[in-house]
Formats: sequence, structure tokens, C-alpha cells
Amino acid sequence: MAMNVLPLTTPRAYLEGKPVGGTRALVSDHLRRHIYNLGCVTGIDGSFTVKAAPCKPRQFIVVAPSVSPSGVLKARFVPERMYALFRSGAVLSSPTPKPNLQKSPNCTGCAAHAVKQCIVLDIEGTTTPITFVTDVLFPYARDNVRKHLMSTYDSEETKEDIKLLRAQVEDDLKEGILGSVPVPSDDAGKDEVIDSLVTNVEAMIRADRKITSLKQLQGHIWRTGFENKELQGVVYEDVPEALLKWHANGIKVYIYSSGSREAQRLIFGNTSYGDLRKYLCGFFDTTVGNKRESRSYFEISVSVGVDEPSQVLFVTDVYAEAVAAKAAGLQVLISVRPGNAPLPENHGFKTIKSFADIQ
Repeated sequence: MAMNVLPLTTPRAYLEGKPVGGTRALVSDHLRRHIYNLGCVTGIDGSFTVKAAPCKPRQFIVVAPSVSPSGVLKARFVPERMYALFRSGAVLSSPTPKPNLQKSPNCTGCAAHAVKQCIVLDIEGTTTPITFVTDVLFPYARDNVRKHLMSTYDSEETKEDIKLLRAQVEDDLKEGILGSVPVPSDDAGKDEVIDSLVTNVEAMIRADRKITSLKQLQGHIWRTGFENKELQGVVYEDVPEALLKWHANGIKVYIYSSGSREAQRLIFGNTSYGDLRKYLCGFFDTTVGNKRESRSYFEISVSVGVDEPSQVLFVTDVYAEAVAAKAAGLQVLISVRPGNAPLPENHGFKTIKSFADIQ
């Protein structure tokens, strides 16, 4: 993950003094005398991290980075070989590479060591296979939309769903969105209204529209499917273990998906691993904002109560969402799972293939 390097005007006395220099020396001594002598770290891979400084605004992190196969054994690590990072992940001081090394010390994972209080997860392609959404949930909603509208037409919930759909269709017709057809007034009769709604909803589903009116209706249809045991939430096998670990470590985890909050709760509340909602602190959907707009991620960082957006890690499979979250100041990882869309070359983000890769 790319990080901003601070100006070279950082006072040398501060870098070499007790806050930074002293902590580096402590980490180095600890590595050599304790961890290495115990036989716990005998190689050169992996990193060691210490959060330091009592004053929160000036809090920093010392990282003994992983190095290349031609690098330095942990037993020989010295203070000068370590990174010092601010809480945001910005580099305060970098080690000077030795001339005999083929590669410089590796700090590609250093941003992950910045103070992380919250994790925000996407669903499709991140916690859950894309195929579950495209091959199970979408078809279920499409095949049951007419039945759902017919059976619940007079309920207050469905009246609100129809109100939102009418407003969306009016906008779509003005913009010439393909597949949009006018929704007649209630005076035209229940059957005609539902016929037009079904036509519009089917077109929205085919186009995979990320709009609140569709997602809200889908969530209500899926609720019936979950209640009737016709649907069960699917997550990758590494997800439950990671959620349990983060929960045990006091890290708050939230979901941010284009699917409605109700749909999100249904997916995580009804999995083969049981109810995973006990590990989640909240759910965000498109009512907080479009997932490709940076403002949405800033609003989330405010809502979860962190001091800085950089204390939130966002994990997604969508490059445009990653760009928006990074622009808002969040830490970002891109999930690379089977079936996910390919990423642009030189995208500049750190990627993971499993939640076990998140340190």
C-alpha cells in the first residue's frame, strides 16, 4: 500500500532522541536478546511492531520489516534497520539500505500496522462469493417479485417500497434508462401497477443497479426466503474465524454493502456457521452514500467514532470503491477472490486472498 513520506524537515534530534531512537533500540534489543534467543524468530521473514509514545497526537509505531532472502537475520537487527511510522501509516523515518543487499527492507505491510480500531467489510467478492449474489439471491428476487407484491400490496412496508420505486422510475424515464416503463397511478388497479413494477424491477436486476429502491425491495423479498428456509447466507470459510479473532481483540467490525441493511443482516444471521451478527457492530448501505464516492467513507468514519479516518480499514473487491475510500483517508485492502473482476495494472493497493492475510 502506497504511503505518504513526510518532508525531510522532521527534526534530526527527534528522530535520534528518546521517542524514536530509544524505541528502536528497545525493539532491537528485545529482538536479539529475547525473541531470537528463545528460538522464536530464527529466520529473516516477518515483521515486529511496537506502538510507542504516550502522547496520542504524536503516537508512532516502530516496525522491524521483513526483508529479502539476502537480508539481515533478526539476531543481527539494529535500530537503524527499522521504520518509524505515524499512527496514520505515514513514514516518519525509513532505514537506509545496506549496499550489499539485493533489495531494500520491505515495508509493504507497514500501513496495516497503523492503529486500527475498526474494520469495514464489503460483502460481494469480499466476505461472500459473487456467485451467491448473482446465481442465488438475484434470481430469487426476480422470480418472486410478483408473488411478493401481490401478497403484501396493501401493507405499509410495500406501499413505501412502491413509493420509492415510482420515484426512481420517474428519474430513469427522464434519463432514458433502458428497460424503464411508466408506473400507472393506483387508480389503474393493482394488477396494472404490479405489472409495470415487475417490468422495471427485472430490468434493474439485470443491470445490477446499486439503487436504494431496488435494494430495499430485494431485502424484503429475501427475508421471506430466509424465513422459509429457502435461502441460507454464504461466507468464505476464513470469514468466521477472522470475525471471532477481531471481536476477541476488541476491533469493531462493520459491513458496508449496496444491499440493504436488512439484507446484510439476513446474510450474516443465517449461515452454515451460525449467526455471525454477534461479531458485527453495525451495517451501512447506500443510504449513507454511493460506494464510489469518498464522502460516503468519510461519513462512515464519523459514524463509527474514530479519531481519524486512517483508523478504519476498508476491505473491498472493487477498485473504484478502494479509490474512494483511500481519498477519504481510510486504510484499504483489495480482496482477490475467485470470480472477482480483474484489477487494473499498477493499481497501487495491497491485496489479500483471505482474511487470514489481514494482520
